[in-house]
Amino acid sequence: MPRTILHIDMDCFYAAIEERDDPSLRGKPVGVGGRSLRGVLTTANYEARKFGCHSAMPVFKAVEKCPHLVLVPVRFDVYHEDSRRIRAIFARFTDLIEPLSLDEAFLDVSALRTDGRVIAREIRHQIEEETQLTASAGIAPNKMLAKIASDWEKPNGQFAIAPEDISDFVKTLPVKKIPGVGRKMLEKLSPLGVVTCGDLQQFERFDLARRFGKWGSELYDLCRGKDERLVQSHRERKSVSKETTFRENLTSLEALDAAYRPLFEGLRESLSGRLGERRIKSLVVKLKFADFETTTAERAGSELDKQVFVELLAEGWQRGQGRGVRLLGLGVKFAAQEEKTQLEFGL
Repeated sequence: MPRTILHIDMDCFYAAIEERDDPSLRGKPVGVGGRSLRGVLTTANYEARKFGCHSAMPVFKAVEKCPHLVLVPVRFDVYHEDSRRIRAIFARFTDLIEPLSLDEAFLDVSALRTDGRVIAREIRHQIEEETQLTASAGIAPNKMLAKIASDWEKPNGQFAIAPEDISDFVKTLPVKKIPGVGRKMLEKLSPLGVVTCGDLQQFERFDLARRFGKWGSELYDLCRGKDERLVQSHRERKSVSKETTFRENLTSLEALDAAYRPLFEGLRESLSGRLGERRIKSLVVKLKFADFETTTAERAGSELDKQVFVELLAEGWQRGQGRGVRLLGLGVKFAAQEEKTQLEFGL
């Protein structure tokens, strides 16, 4: 029996919450990300997007594009609470919920044996009624198509792809719509004359695998609208990190050494709870330089070690060749749960 997968995506989630809580912001271009020009936008509302503002854009660039942009600081405690309320609504319809972030999730509602469009419409109605926020939805037989569909009628809309329509739908679909096909992949596909999924369908699986490895074999299926991934209700966290953006660029290793210490303590605090039960696989230091180039230094390790972080910090600093540093981050990557189980049983 074909599966019915929903992808629910809140519309400009953080900005929509700010507008809901402060009606004076409505109709104005709003960027959420703090009041400092050295920060980064976490999101921008649709009015701001008309000027080219978007998430992950440095605030100073957003203000250049939209001088009358209204900047508001992030309030993650509020966003988490609204996200919790929204997930409680999802749970009224299915236990198979795979959150991707605070503002989007996959739902497998196959067991309801009801038209997915009806279910999505009811979920969106309950979200708006209980939170005064709008959501968009994609309905399809698999996760990839559901995610693509949720963007089709944004904001506050939904789009469904029936099993019998998949072949025609993907034939003209731009290949850049496939999740995971970014700028670098497009640069590799363009010389091959690939613009749409239909163009990519002209290549055999072996040829794509030869050119792009395992990802090429996956693309063979994805460009045909095939995606067998299940909705995973318990996703495994792969890493945890702490980072900060400085008001002024730091221009010496000594200054960075002083700055990393509170991040280290914050990271240790994060690992003092349930995450402390996870086995650490490696330690990571991230630096973003004044020209916005980013580098990461990583080393295998099974526990937090200040000396290792100091050495990784020095390694990253050397790569900058004297450039100032605007952002510093510390983090750890976890071993996979199945890997931990194998180690415990000596396999």
